[in-house]
Amino acid sequence: MTIPDKQSRLRLLTEDYLRLERKLKLGGGPDKIEKIHKQGKLTARERIDLLLDPDTYFQEIGLLVAYDEYNGQAPAAAVVTVVGKVHGRECVVVANDATIKAGAWYPETIKKILRAQEIAMRNRVPIIYLVDSAGVNLPYQGGVFPGQYGAARIFYYNSIMRRYLKVPQIAAVMGMCVAGGAYLPALSDVILMVERTSFMGLGGANLVKGATGQTIDNETLGGAMTHNSISGVAHFRHKDEQECIAKIRELVSELPAKEPTRVSLAAAKDPEQKIEDLYDLLPADHRAPYDMHGVLETFLDEGGIDEFQADFAKEMICGTARIGGILVGVIANSRGMSKGKPGAPPRFGGIVYTESAEKTAYFIENCDRHSTPLLFVQDVSGFMVGAEAEHSGIIRAGARFVEAMATARVPKIVLTVNHASGAGYYAMAGQGFDPDFIFSLPTGRMGVMEGDSAVQAIFGTQLEKLKKEGKEPDEALLAEMEKVRETYDRELDAKHAAARGLVDAIVTPENVRPSLILALQTCLNTSSPHIGAFVLSKD
Repeated sequence: MTIPDKQSRLRLLTEDYLRLERKLKLGGGPDKIEKIHKQGKLTARERIDLLLDPDTYFQEIGLLVAYDEYNGQAPAAAVVTVVGKVHGRECVVVANDATIKAGAWYPETIKKILRAQEIAMRNRVPIIYLVDSAGVNLPYQGGVFPGQYGAARIFYYNSIMRRYLKVPQIAAVMGMCVAGGAYLPALSDVILMVERTSFMGLGGANLVKGATGQTIDNETLGGAMTHNSISGVAHFRHKDEQECIAKIRELVSELPAKEPTRVSLAAAKDPEQKIEDLYDLLPADHRAPYDMHGVLETFLDEGGIDEFQADFAKEMICGTARIGGILVGVIANSRGMSKGKPGAPPRFGGIVYTESAEKTAYFIENCDRHSTPLLFVQDVSGFMVGAEAEHSGIIRAGARFVEAMATARVPKIVLTVNHASGAGYYAMAGQGFDPDFIFSLPTGRMGVMEGDSAVQAIFGTQLEKLKKEGKEPDEALLAEMEKVRETYDRELDAKHAAARGLVDAIVTPENVRPSLILALQTCLNTSSPHIGAFVLSKD
C-alpha cells in the first residue's frame, strides 16, 4: 500500500476538472435556465434526467468540447450527448441546450452529434433526439453547413440507420426545430411534439413573411396540432414535456430485445483495491514509475488479470479479466524498469519493443477469435528507437501490432492514465482507429512527445553547436525554449484533448469502473464488427 498523499497530482487535477464540470453543466447560466422555465419548458439536462432510469449511471460524451473557445460562451457546444439506460436498455441521447444561443448549432455541435450517432450505429443501440434548436448559428455557418462532415452528415447517418442498420431513432421536438434541422426528426422512426412549445418547419414565421409576404404565427405554421392533424408529419402530441418523455420511455420499452452476446459473462465482483487508492498509486511526477497492476486492481473485478506471457516482454501487460462480470482482454503499459534478455540492458516501461509488439498482436488476435472485447490502458511514450531496435525489426513488429488492433472486430475501449504519445498512442487504439469509447483520467497527456523532447528535437542542433563553441544559450534562446515547453504542457493536458473531441470524456477515479461497465454493456448490443462508424449487414 502506498503512503497517502492528499496533494497527489491526480487529486489536484481531478478537483480542477470537477470545478470545470460544475460550471459547464450550468449551460447558459441561471438566468437562461430561469427563462426556459418561464416558457414552460425544461432544460436539456432536466429532460435527460427524466428520460433515463433513476439512480443509474450515465456517461456524458463531449462535455468539454469547445469549452475554451468562443470566449467561453458555448459550453458543451450547446448540445448534451449521453449514453444511459431507459428501462434497462442502453441508449444514446442527443439534447440541444436552448440556454445557449437558443440551441443553435456551432461547428463543434455537429461534431458531437455525429459522434453520438456513430456510437449508436456501431453498437446498434437506440438513439433519442430531444430537439430544441434555432438551427445554424449563422456567424459560424461556414463551419456548419458545407463539407463531408458538415450538418448534412447528420442526415446521412439518419438515413443509414433507418434504411440499413435498423437502429431505432426517436425524435421529440421540444422547442424550435427549423430549416435543415427539421430533417433530423423527419428521418427518425417516430416524431413526438409538445403543445404550445414545439415548432417544426423549414422556415419560421419571420422567414415566411420575408419570403412570401404571408403573415402567420409559428403555432399555426408548424406547431404540434398542425403537424399531428394537418400535415401528418408528427406521430404523437403531448400536453407537456413530462408526458412526452413518459411516452419516449414507453416506446423504448416496446423495442425488440437486443441481440444476445457471445461474450463470456459472470457475476460481478468488487475490485480487490479501493478506487480511492488510485489517487496515491499514480506518482506526482508523470515521468516516475508506478505499479500498473495495482492501478488495474482498483477497477477490475476481484481476481484481477489472468496475465498472458507474464514473464515475457514485461513492459506490456496482456491478459483477461472481468469488469462488472464481463470478460475483457486487457492491454496495459507497465511503467518502470524491467529485466531484458540475458546480456541485454534493462527495458524502459511505457516503451513498445519488438517483442512486446509481437506479444500484443498475438494476444489481440486471440481475443478477436474468441469475441472478447479489448480494453487498452494507455501510458505509452512510443516505440523503442536506436540501432538495436531497428535491427530487431521493430517497424515490422509495430506494423503487425497496429494491423491486429485496427482489424479486430471486437469492441475496443481506451482508458488513458498518463502518456499517450507518438506511434505508441496509435498502436494502443488511438482515436484514429475508431475505438468504441475513449476515456482519460485527468492526468492524461496526449501528444507527439513531451515538452523536453520537443525542445531537444527543435533546438538540439543549435544547442550542440553552442556547446562545441564553449558557449551557453542566451536569454532569448532560453525564453524561446521555455515557450515551447509551455505550449506543449498546455496542449498535452487532458482538458485540451477533451475540448477538441479527441477523447469522449474525462473520468474521475470514482467513475472509471461505472464508465467502463456501461461502455462494455453498450458494446454488447451487437455482434456486428466494431470497425469504423458502421458496417452494413449482408441482408
